[in-house]
Amino acid sequence: MGNQMTEMLKGTLEGIVLAILAVRPAYGYEITAHLRERGFSDIVEGTVYALLVRIEQRGFVDVEKVPSEKGPPRKVYSLNARGHEQLAEFWSTWTFLAERIEQLQGTQDESEK
Repeated sequence: MGNQMTEMLKGTLEGIVLAILAVRPAYGYEITAHLRERGFSDIVEGTVYALLVRIEQRGFVDVEKVPSEKGPPRKVYSLNARGHEQLAEFWSTWTFLAERIEQLQGTQDESEK
């Protein structure tokens, strides 16, 4: 992944993870696997776990420890009301930015004709 992609992903990964958790509760490895299945192949587990700690500290998720067949209990994250509000704000911001970027791209495309 190029440097520009990495930087853009840093700014949006929280919203992406919140969107995943809005569908169903999940633990860190599940979230990482889901991201990789969706084409985010360079995402490492450490990045996701650090993000999960931050969103837990910010109060966007509820955490339940669930026994694991292998090793210690897993922390399963589920989006709570505050997390849903944050996700709604993310989508609103994303829509605003995407529209402006598309306008800029359209302007650039026109000037290249």
